[in-house]
Amino acid sequence: MRTEKRNKKQKGKGLGTNSEGERKTGIFIMVDRQIMLFSALVVLLLAVCVAPLRAQLSLSHPHRKSTLLKMDEASLTINNELQGEMVVSWLSDHCYQCLYQTLGEVPASPGPGMTSAMDFTVSTQHPITLQVNSTIGSLLLCRVHFHFGEHGNYSLWVKNLNDSEQVNCSMVTDNEPVNSYLPILVAFLVYAGLSILVAVGSTIMRLDIVRNIMFRLGNTMETERLINSELGSPNRTIDSSNDSPIPPATTSSRLRSLDTFRGYEFHPVFFLFIVNKGTSWKDLSLVIMVFVNYGGGRYWFFRHESWNGLTVADLVFPWFVFIMGTSISLSVSGALLKGASRCRLFGKVLWRSVQLFIIGLLIINPNYCLGPLAWDSLRIPGVLQRLAFTYLAVAALDLLVARNRLDNIPSDAWWYAGRDILCYWPAWICVFALETLWLCLTFLLPVPNCPTGYLGPGGIGDFGQYPNCTGGAAGYIDRWLLGENHIYQTPSSRVIYQSRVPYDPEGVLGSISSIVMAFLGLQAGKILLHYKDLPSKIMARFLIWGFALGIISAILTKCSKDHGYIPVNKNLWSLSYITTLSCFAFVMLFIIYYTVDVKRWWSGAPFFYPGMNSILVYVGHEVLEEYFPFRWKMSNTQSHGQHLTQNLVATSMWVFISYVLYKKKIFWKI
Repeated sequence: MRTEKRNKKQKGKGLGTNSEGERKTGIFIMVDRQIMLFSALVVLLLAVCVAPLRAQLSLSHPHRKSTLLKMDEASLTINNELQGEMVVSWLSDHCYQCLYQTLGEVPASPGPGMTSAMDFTVSTQHPITLQVNSTIGSLLLCRVHFHFGEHGNYSLWVKNLNDSEQVNCSMVTDNEPVNSYLPILVAFLVYAGLSILVAVGSTIMRLDIVRNIMFRLGNTMETERLINSELGSPNRTIDSSNDSPIPPATTSSRLRSLDTFRGYEFHPVFFLFIVNKGTSWKDLSLVIMVFVNYGGGRYWFFRHESWNGLTVADLVFPWFVFIMGTSISLSVSGALLKGASRCRLFGKVLWRSVQLFIIGLLIINPNYCLGPLAWDSLRIPGVLQRLAFTYLAVAALDLLVARNRLDNIPSDAWWYAGRDILCYWPAWICVFALETLWLCLTFLLPVPNCPTGYLGPGGIGDFGQYPNCTGGAAGYIDRWLLGENHIYQTPSSRVIYQSRVPYDPEGVLGSISSIVMAFLGLQAGKILLHYKDLPSKIMARFLIWGFALGIISAILTKCSKDHGYIPVNKNLWSLSYITTLSCFAFVMLFIIYYTVDVKRWWSGAPFFYPGMNSILVYVGHEVLEEYFPFRWKMSNTQSHGQHLTQNLVATSMWVFISYVLYKKKIFWKI
């Protein structure tokens, strides 16, 4: 029986061709696995290599570093040649309409030709203005605008010109600052070199001559395996295609994202939007979020903006919310097409929302940093809580208006060209009503001891007139509804604006804006569904939406940071913040769709792997933050380079962990 089966295999030409193809597929899959594993290991190796490079670069100027100076600080010596005492104040360019803060007093000169001096420490994150006043009558003597460099030594000389009453202030650099941005350049070159290395290696491994060599080696290994094994038991068949979780390439123009969502059947909130070969812009956002949450090298632009404006850290969360809406659209459509009940789907949505809320409330609550969880000071809002609420609202809204089939829309209807919008007009009305509610509460709700419609940070902002009005109506609603002890105690506005009251950026009022953001992402999903076989129309609509939202943002902000009708503000999740980030989102979708799904220039690795276990990566990086290898004791805690090295290694470790889990087919979902 065993001999007859082998003879049939040799005689049947078609069957022999299939087995040969299976062996080739297995060999190529093995090669791809080796390349991916090699890439992941090199990522970790090169990330660790950033540390000695950083040390070597920083030691090239050892005389410039002062052990007394901390990160983002410089030393300033103020020399006074005047006969009277001086008061020196400072104001950051990043602080809009703020009061000058006292830096210190400098005593008068002991006598003609003599100088009194005082040493101060100044911030180097942003340019500042130094103001010198006399202590008698607070007479303004001079102002100096300067951007200090990290760990630099500077001197400010205050003296009279030619024995006249005119005061001159001049800044002198005594010791040059260190280049605190050099570690970023080194890290960029390392990872860019890694990408080039992997791209070149992948190209070489796909050459015909290399494939033939690997095929011959594979045949040799297969022969040895058969000799040393059961020699082809009649009850055993070899199907190498089942060994790989990556499906074979196909010439179909259909998005792989649709098949993926159908296969996972309504995956939870973090389920990624994948195009063709498995990349996702949300996966990239997840990796950036992990890096930012670990500290981002302690650079100010990898932290949240103090109030108005945007940094890298402010981009990630709303993009998660946006792409969550896209995922909901694709998931609901796939489930309804398979005949799932809307009530059953809503039950799943509700249960998953509850799970996300509980995980955010009890597992990754920031109050653990202060010790055991205390119910009287438990923070109720949070990132996962916001996502849970938004997911519930947008998914429920889509379940009400989503169509079971999209191929039965009459093509001769007058509204057919706008079917991706007009088919869901009840949902749009609900969204407009929610945004109207946000505008009314923000600009019309009376707030005790604060001006109506106030959007400022409080503290020393607005010339110190409203120190306890941080966030206006948004902060007032959270403090009234949740209580001051149950919201975020150290908002980013404390860094520059020195705000006094607690304020939560994931508060109640901002959740309305996050629903609008997710719904715009839902619209992106509708575009993909209605025009799935027309990539040019998909890209055109992405660009149209991006352009329209950009125009709205320009009107709301007057193309300025602080002078618009509604400034871009992540703490408030302002309307302009939603339109601006959604504009960026549609443009990014256009770029990724074109490069990955249309042109197929990039497979999405390695960002694809964290997206397949996004809940595990997010929760794990929060819970295990203080454990090795994600954190260790640094020799110099005031070094951007060492922090950047640690954060890059930690982020790369999660990419590697997610890669291993992907290969083991381990996925944590709720």
